[in-house]
Amino acid sequence: MTAEADRHRPFPASPKHVRFVELSGAVMSALLDGDLPAASRKAGVALTEYFVNDSARWLWRFRLGQMAADPGHARWMARQAVVGDEGLVVGHAGFHGPPDEVGMVEIGYSVAPEFRRQGYARAMLVELLRRAAAEPAVTTVRATISPDNVASLATISGYGFVEVGEQWDEEDGLELIFEVPAGRSPLT
Repeated sequence: MTAEADRHRPFPASPKHVRFVELSGAVMSALLDGDLPAASRKAGVALTEYFVNDSARWLWRFRLGQMAADPGHARWMARQAVVGDEGLVVGHAGFHGPPDEVGMVEIGYSVAPEFRRQGYARAMLVELLRRAAAEPAVTTVRATISPDNVASLATISGYGFVEVGEQWDEEDGLELIFEVPAGRSPLT
């Protein structure tokens, strides 16, 4: 198969569909402050307690720092994963930042507990891979996953990810590193 043909090879689709809505700095600031009503108002959708738990607050603090250092990074950061016409927010997803010097982006996604095991993580993954494939500067998509995280390992299965190493993360401990060429994204 040629590189161009491989770039358009279909991958497993998710039975679910999510759309991403940007989490602006104002929304993240309200979430960091624990002000869920203000964050929901600014976001235009009803956010849940999941967005103000301790691990989420760490993420908003970190992303706000990245955005302050370079406002151009905002378009790569966290987005709400929204389903249906009523705008039900099932989690958040995004890239850890813009492509690095070799074109690699790392994905991150999180599904609120009440929506887990329903296909939303796979739907988020599909959308992240599509976004990466649409960006000419992106050549590689990376996912780092704890070896004990069976659900996330299953989520990336079937999307061409190959284990390329491991790393120690100060927050999450040991992580396996998986990569896939950006052109091998699901276009179905």
